Amino acid sequence: MSRRVVRQSKFRHVFGQAAKADQSYEDIRVSKVTWDSSFCAVNPKFLAIIVEAGGGGAFIVLPLAKTGRVDKNYPLVTGHTAPVLDIDWCPHNDNVIASASDDTTVMVWQIPDYTPVRNITEPIITLEGHSKRVGILSWHPTARNVLLSAGGDNVIIIWNVGTGEVLLSLDDLHPDVIHSVCWNSNGSLLATTCKDKTLRIIDPRKGQVVAERFAAHEGMRPMRAVFTRQGHIFTTGFTRMSQRELGLWDPNNFEEPVALQEMDTSNGVLLPFYDPDSSIVYLCGKGDSSIRYFEITDEPPFVHYLNTFSSKEPQRGMGFMPKRGLEVSKCEIARFYKLHERKCEPIVMTVPRKSDLFQDDLYPDTPGPEPALEADEWLSGQDAEPVLISLRDGYVPPKHRELRVTKRNILDVRPPSGPRRSQSASDASLSQQHTLETLLEEIKALREQVQAQEQRITALENMLCELVDGTD
Repeated sequence: MSRRVVRQSKFRHVFGQAAKADQSYEDIRVSKVTWDSSFCAVNPKFLAIIVEAGGGGAFIVLPLAKTGRVDKNYPLVTGHTAPVLDIDWCPHNDNVIASASDDTTVMVWQIPDYTPVRNITEPIITLEGHSKRVGILSWHPTARNVLLSAGGDNVIIIWNVGTGEVLLSLDDLHPDVIHSVCWNSNGSLLATTCKDKTLRIIDPRKGQVVAERFAAHEGMRPMRAVFTRQGHIFTTGFTRMSQRELGLWDPNNFEEPVALQEMDTSNGVLLPFYDPDSSIVYLCGKGDSSIRYFEITDEPPFVHYLNTFSSKEPQRGMGFMPKRGLEVSKCEIARFYKLHERKCEPIVMTVPRKSDLFQDDLYPDTPGPEPALEADEWLSGQDAEPVLISLRDGYVPPKHRELRVTKRNILDVRPPSGPRRSQSASDASLSQQHTLETLLEEIKALREQVQAQEQRITALENMLCELVDGTD
């Protein structure tokens, strides 16, 4: 008599739970643009959602604590002249977010810690290089200020946001529209999917396709691909009969899939959200009302179904919180921000544990906010794994850090060398004296202006008193 052995896994009982009504974000007009991006980006400080906007594109940025009804006049981030298609928070600065738009530009924004009084309309920098709509954004996982954008012109551009320069332009590797782009853990390779049904592994610095697989999924609808912790590629797509399908591939041997599973019949593209710490992949279909999750291991069948979180309302988009933004005291291993038509609802994934102590096995050291490389170091060929942090004592986001953009100007001329370059002490003191005098004059003028205003206010008050006395 054969006895079925249940697979041992600490994630077998992971369950999802929607937040209470008072922890949701209400009255948000989520964008209705037909585009297969998540429409939502979240980090330990802020929640950003692409919203409906007349005469251009906009997104709203809310502090995580600002739950409940959102004022209809709450300031937006506006600046694009056409709908915003994708947004992505910088992994190394929680106050910096990039946005891509139908207007062919990418904009990078500095979000203040305080709530702004009016719309944010001035980006730190506008990146112009695409000739058609830009629909995909992805920050480099380990190098500072390196941002990837992919557009309808079938071009991938990698930017140095700190200078506004194009580091690399991959313009002849994709013959058709790019559907998804994903970095590997140290940012040395890219996995891309394309309308030509080909899955490609690209070395961006060499500008070469390292490996490729045609028709990883045979259907015509869009594919998605993400790197796993083991270096494999996890894909979602469609069969020839339009059934949704997931696959696991080894880039060193693209002939046969490691795993291939049919799922269901639905039109929604499955967006994969992968957590390398637990090696769990969460699949969220646009228009679905469920989140399916699977554990990827080294044992057959390699992709193990865990469970499904189901709800009544279909999702318009989904945000995925980085590991450092989770509550470790509650054994929370993932948190999603589900977009409805008019609200955003957090969904928490938890591993049931009886102990209140820190669970080392659930929370290995995870990528922190410090970059491992500078942009120039990465471009020169260096690779580095992410700088890890422990979540044992929880994570406190660092205070506001400003992103400084220093554009290089070919017209800049170096000061001449020699004795003229250094200013003498007497010149310096004269300059300081002049500055001081200017400031004193400005203060004097301001003081006179204040006194004049005070006299005017006194006169108006006297007139008011006389008018009141007259009416009595």
